[in-house]
Amino acid sequence: MLKKLLLGAVALVALAGHVQAEDLKEFRVGIIGGENEADRLRNYQCLGDHLKAELGFEKVSFFPAADYDGVIQGLLGGTLDYAELGASGFAKIYLAKADAVEPILTTVQTDGSTGYHSIMVARKDSGITKLEDLKGKKLGFADPDSTSGYLVPLVTLPEAIGGPVKEFFAETGFGGGHENLVLEVLKGTFDAGTTFGSGVGEWKDGYTSGNLHKMVEKGILDMNDIVELWKSPLIPNGPIVVRTSMADETKAKFKQFMLDLPKKDAACFSAVMGGDFTAFTEVNVDFYKPIIDARKATIGG
Repeated sequence: MLKKLLLGAVALVALAGHVQAEDLKEFRVGIIGGENEADRLRNYQCLGDHLKAELGFEKVSFFPAADYDGVIQGLLGGTLDYAELGASGFAKIYLAKADAVEPILTTVQTDGSTGYHSIMVARKDSGITKLEDLKGKKLGFADPDSTSGYLVPLVTLPEAIGGPVKEFFAETGFGGGHENLVLEVLKGTFDAGTTFGSGVGEWKDGYTSGNLHKMVEKGILDMNDIVELWKSPLIPNGPIVVRTSMADETKAKFKQFMLDLPKKDAACFSAVMGGDFTAFTEVNVDFYKPIIDARKATIGG
């Protein structure tokens, strides 16, 4: 049942805003954890330059959090205006305070899909080549609020391994974000770990987008050093969210700015989103209902 909730197809529908006046001189951007802070800030710099030049913000401030929850709490508290989230992170916000943020856009993969995959990897020289080899070994998850790094494996792995995760593996733990999780697998801290990728494109490139792709591009991962043990069913790409209380006019301008970004500055679009995507497409809460239901049923709020 949980798998059906998680993987159920949902339609993309238009958003309805609410009108209010606002003079937003500072635009506050939350950046979720999972990779080196300096890299994250460098990747987002072009976005700040565009926002000031094209939307007229006097200041664009970036708030890179150490983990997913840092940005989640900022959005819940109304101290951030925009962030890119994973689907499970958005579900956590929605379950805590449904009107805190609005999902407005998500990315489109190079094959036209609006989803990605949880991918379990192990060191190539470990001798582990399939899920069955992990019986009684140690599995690493990326982050408690990660969709691909925790929620989806928690829900879908039992079918693949023939029972509950806690009974199949001797031990599980968290790696402190996707990038660090893969590095911990390479160090031998975990026998295998769950991260994410588009599942589209070349293995040597870490696929076209996702954590593995980012790590390959930064030169900190050689895909020849790892093997893929498992790939989840398609997961809805995470949303671009904005603060619900933001003025409609500001929301509309920002949304259009983001929709135009892939054509106006493809390099910036790729840097911010972390890989090769074709465009943004509009989404709303309904697109994430299967993830919201799965999180509520397995993890809670």
